[in-house]
Amino acid sequence: PLEERARSLDRIANALEARSDEIAELESRDTGKPLALARAVDAARSVLNFRFFAELGRELPDEQYKMEDALNIVVRKPVGVAGLITPWNLPLYLLSWKVAPAILMGNAVVCKPSRLTPLTANLLAEVVTDAGLPAGVVNLVHGSGSACGNALVEHPAVGAISFTGGTEAARHVVANTANNFAHLSLELGGKSPILVFDDADLEGAVNGAVAGNFGASGQSCVAGSRVFVQSGIYADFIDAVVQRAEQVRIGDPLEADTQMGPLATQAQRDRAEEVVAESVAQGATLHTGGGRPPGLEAGWYFQPTLLGCPDQSIRSTQVELFAPVMSALKFETEEEGIALANDTVFGLGAGVFTENLARAHRVAAAVHSGIVWINTYRAISPISPFGGYGQSGYGREAGLDVIQEFTRTKAVWVNTSSAPMANPFVMR
Repeated sequence: PLEERARSLDRIANALEARSDEIAELESRDTGKPLALARAVDAARSVLNFRFFAELGRELPDEQYKMEDALNIVVRKPVGVAGLITPWNLPLYLLSWKVAPAILMGNAVVCKPSRLTPLTANLLAEVVTDAGLPAGVVNLVHGSGSACGNALVEHPAVGAISFTGGTEAARHVVANTANNFAHLSLELGGKSPILVFDDADLEGAVNGAVAGNFGASGQSCVAGSRVFVQSGIYADFIDAVVQRAEQVRIGDPLEADTQMGPLATQAQRDRAEEVVAESVAQGATLHTGGGRPPGLEAGWYFQPTLLGCPDQSIRSTQVELFAPVMSALKFETEEEGIALANDTVFGLGAGVFTENLARAHRVAAAVHSGIVWINTYRAISPISPFGGYGQSGYGREAGLDVIQEFTRTKAVWVNTSSAPMANPFVMR
């Protein structure tokens, strides 16, 4: 019953909360993110996700439509088995975003976390067992995408796939569901724009850009890595970002005062070095960073990096790096800024910094993205839908929208007329 499923989510939330210190340390060791960040985001928000969906399950409205001589009742049925595939950057947080609504709505799930960061998925499996969920409701499999991922996506018993990851991998997911027609929800990458107008509060805009690029070492799908600054404040903005970047405390992620730890893999660091070097060769100006921090050459560390780019032919403006690399570009008019922001195949997040409320609403409406932040950045809540347009995917995480990803509607018509059904050759 729905109420018992909601109580199960509460028990999982309580168990995760009791192990929050353990979760934070596992995530820090697995991904390289600072312990303080893992505690505030990965541990705390995973608990919040389960609690939110537990409460939502107690408040789901009935959907009924009264018509002349008929009552239409819309019933939501579980898809059955849902495959949940998650990436390495927010292992438990993103897994909880999928597991909680899926089992709330009556599904069994098969979870396949990234093989780069598997530790907290194992912990979640322990927690759901201890919380008393029946065997087989939450299942966990480890392995590569080509082996485990394909087997899960192609299986005829799987009714839905919720995938968070890269665009290229998503193309394989889409192709491999051709036979079973599993419902797909895809939360993919981005190359999110931040638009800073000349009337913006400069400190707030700089903080937003720093949060969107250097927070979590840039290892975020909504990283605001294309920053468009109106020409009148461009120089001041560059100076302020450089000052902030050079003050970032980089080091051991388990140290309390660390603000940026290492990247999660050596391949990411190597790719960041390659893209920055290529961008400078193409004509970008390296204002700060661009390499390994002094004294930390042995780890997978990378400095907060700011590139001034003459246009969007520069490679750093085109590729999603999952590294702390910000590309800044000038614009003159509101129309030009919007056009530059929309000049991408992605459409996940966007930021707008301006003190002009009318402009904020105009730009938010015109930017082609699933999420827009005005005078802030990277604010996320389980109550608000999360997802993108274009090659950033389709379907939604969180909010009421995610319920649609794990259920199918059944329309039930009830004849309320006292008269028998009339002419069978005339449709009502």
